[in-house]
Amino acid sequence: MKKFNVPNIYRSSLLTAIKNRRKQDDKLKKDFTPTLLDLGDVQFYIARHFGFCYGVENAIEIAFNTIEQNPGKRIFLLSEMIHNPQVNATLKEKGVTFLQDTYGKQIIPFESLTKEDVVIIPAFGTTLEIEQMLHEKGIATEQYNTTCPFVEKVWNRSEQIAQKGYSIVIHGKPKHEETRATFSHASSHIASVIVNDLKEAIELGKYITGEKQAESFYEEFKGLYSNGFNIETDLQRFGVVNQTTQLASDTQAIAEYLKQVVMQHYGLDESTISERFADTRDTLCYATNDNQTAVAGLLETEADLAIVVGGYNSSNTTHLVELCEEKLPTYFINGTDKLISSTEIMHFNFHNKQEYVTKDFLPAKRPVKILITSGASCPDSLVEAVMRKIASFFAVEEQFKQLELQFT
Repeated sequence: MKKFNVPNIYRSSLLTAIKNRRKQDDKLKKDFTPTLLDLGDVQFYIARHFGFCYGVENAIEIAFNTIEQNPGKRIFLLSEMIHNPQVNATLKEKGVTFLQDTYGKQIIPFESLTKEDVVIIPAFGTTLEIEQMLHEKGIATEQYNTTCPFVEKVWNRSEQIAQKGYSIVIHGKPKHEETRATFSHASSHIASVIVNDLKEAIELGKYITGEKQAESFYEEFKGLYSNGFNIETDLQRFGVVNQTTQLASDTQAIAEYLKQVVMQHYGLDESTISERFADTRDTLCYATNDNQTAVAGLLETEADLAIVVGGYNSSNTTHLVELCEEKLPTYFINGTDKLISSTEIMHFNFHNKQEYVTKDFLPAKRPVKILITSGASCPDSLVEAVMRKIASFFAVEEQFKQLELQFT
């Protein structure tokens, strides 16, 4: 796989060495057990896969190259390039201006752009409408397009099945940049609708079977379907694709549920289901799968707590937190400043979008066993910094240095 030129400020020699050793020992990626860093009074269990994915490294490389290659020019990002506060802050420090927030709300009017400006498309991609608007202004986006190849794979798969007459059901968060982009691309080819979760998929299934009256669909799914969508005909034949950072198991559950609805409603079996339902399992992102499977392996380790590092608006990171919360106390943090002291931690509750301070988050027993992972947009340098700060609470900084020498 291609290696990218990512600034050293985001790298960790320790974690790079650990990842390289694991790759060497497990080339087929079948071992999802964590890596143990035993510091005596505190033990870190590091997920087999975590941190920057291919798409994120690709985006960072393009963005920093763009800044270097365009001195004196105004450089804009359509929105956050990735969902990581440190990376986005660095881009702002280097003079990059954000045109929209993460939900598509305008910060800088598009009308102020000129053909002399550089506009970077973020890793999530963008809508066809915005692309067209930029091209009409004479702004070339191809060279500065950081859209993740795995997001583009979803778009391509959507187009392929659309050409065969399948409508598209998108599993995604409706306000997320990637889902908005995927919806734009899919709906340009065929009727499309978004479902956020299995609960919504179950309700959608009731329109397929006729259990619910067709006219109520347009209110229940308002804002989630393409122009001209006909609930009575457009779900007679369809496929399911996903926002790549969703829980893979959730996408699979939604697809399997809707497949069973179609099979029962039309009297089909596995040999004939393709008449009505497209196989789109190949749209699941490898990095999302790897990170989520690694957390499953991580959770098989007996531990006292888990710490997940990443941006609070990062969908893939949120799902890692969701998995960990099912098993043990989990703290979602986006920086070392959230580790207030050895007795207090400020952490994010993604359910209600609030930060809380928890006291005595570290148990009195020794050793304290901590599971560590991070989202696909989180720098390894930040994960290492988090571990070093926790190590300082136990006065084991010297042991940390010795382990670093051992691995590197």
